[in-house]
Formats: sequence, structure tokens, C-alpha cells
Amino acid sequence: MDLSIEMIVLIVAGGFLAAFVDSVVGGGGLIAVPVLLAAGLPPHLALGTNKLAGTMSSLTSMITFARSGHIDTKLVKRLFPITVVGACGGTLLLQTIPSDFLRPLITALLVVITAYTLLRKSWGERQTYSKLTRRTGLAMAIAALGLGAYDGFFGPGTGSFLIFVFLLLGFDFVRAAGNAKVLNFGSNIASLVTFMLLGSVDYRFGLLMGVSMVIGSLVGSRMAIRKGASYVRPLFLVVSLLLIGKQVWTMLF
Repeated sequence: MDLSIEMIVLIVAGGFLAAFVDSVVGGGGLIAVPVLLAAGLPPHLALGTNKLAGTMSSLTSMITFARSGHIDTKLVKRLFPITVVGACGGTLLLQTIPSDFLRPLITALLVVITAYTLLRKSWGERQTYSKLTRRTGLAMAIAALGLGAYDGFFGPGTGSFLIFVFLLLGFDFVRAAGNAKVLNFGSNIASLVTFMLLGSVDYRFGLLMGVSMVIGSLVGSRMAIRKGASYVRPLFLVVSLLLIGKQVWTMLF
């Protein structure tokens, strides 16, 4: 498949926009996957190619948040390998079982998350987290494994779910977003390697979109760090509502 000028513009612009949003609250796949499908890639290649570009994007966001000091390194170092294991298992499972049966459950969970965040208006403005207890440590390990598997198996809303989990733990919105990007990178890289081994990645499209995503991630992450919770919280709610709308539309039509 030849890359025309129109196709290049579509991929670059779509990748930048997807990464700008995804770098902070996730949901970039809402934009990136349809762009890749519109460019002519079949679904299995679009998913794998999106993982290549998304991995480049999440790595950029993770480094940006880390340099600004908005990541709890001690915590995410424990959770990172658990997420990787979950993502590998989820991606392998995707090859044998259709994932559409998850759509109603995910939509319901997104509605709960959005409603909870709307009702708690000051939630995530300041940090109350100090350290893990045995109970919260076990809960976070289960969440990291489950969300890693979910990202490899299905994917939509992973960033929102990760941020929500870190908010429940007591982090502010910006630090929750930073921690989430580390685990999101872990699930992305594990899923990407699995897709590569299965031959489901188009490297021309993936690298082209990936470069534009790196730029979008830098811009989005820096804006989130600079503006804080007053920017991240509304964006989180908007993306959650869009994810809900997308899942409902897919189920109905």
C-alpha cells in the first residue's frame, strides 16, 4: 500500500491529536485506530500498528512526567512487571476470543467513574497518599494485573481506569496521570511485542504516526504539568464521556 500525501497528513494529524489527549488521560485509541482504519489497514493490523505508535507516545509522556517529579517511582516499580504480565496474557487471549462481550460492562464502569468524579468536585486537587498498606498493596496488584490484561485484550478506557485507581489511592490528578502513564507504557510495550511476534504491525504507518505522537505527547504532558488539576480533571471527564458515547454507539449500531 502506497503512502499518499493525503494519507500522510491524515496519519500525522490524527496521531498528534490522539497523543495530545492520551498523554494526559488516555483515550487516544478513540482517534488513532479509526485513523489507521481510514488509511486502509485491516482491523488486526490497525490494532497492532496503533500499539507501536502508542508505545512511542506513552514512553514520551512517562519520561516527561518523571522529569517533572510527578511519578511515585517506588510504587510504580512494584506494579510495572505485574502490568506487563497481564498485558501479554490479554493480547494472547485476544487472538482466540472476541472482545466485544466486554463492551456493556466497560460502558457501565465508565459511567460509574464519570458520575463519581463529577459528584466529588474537589477530588484529586491535592494528594493524601502516603504509603501502601498490605490491603491497598494487594488491591493495587490486582488492579495492575487486571488493567494490563484488559489493555492487551480490549483497551478502550485503560488510561481513565488507571487514573481512577490512583485517585482512589489518594493521588492528585496530575500525579495520578503520571503514575498511570508508567503502567500504560508497560501494558503497551508488552502488547506491542506480542503483536510483533504475531506479525500484526505495519511499521511504516506505525513509525510515521509514532513520530507525530511523540510531539503530541510532549505538548500534552507539559500542558498538564503546567496547568495542574484544573486542566486534567475536565479533560478526564470529557474523554470518559466520549468513551461512553463510543461504546454505546458501537453496541447500538
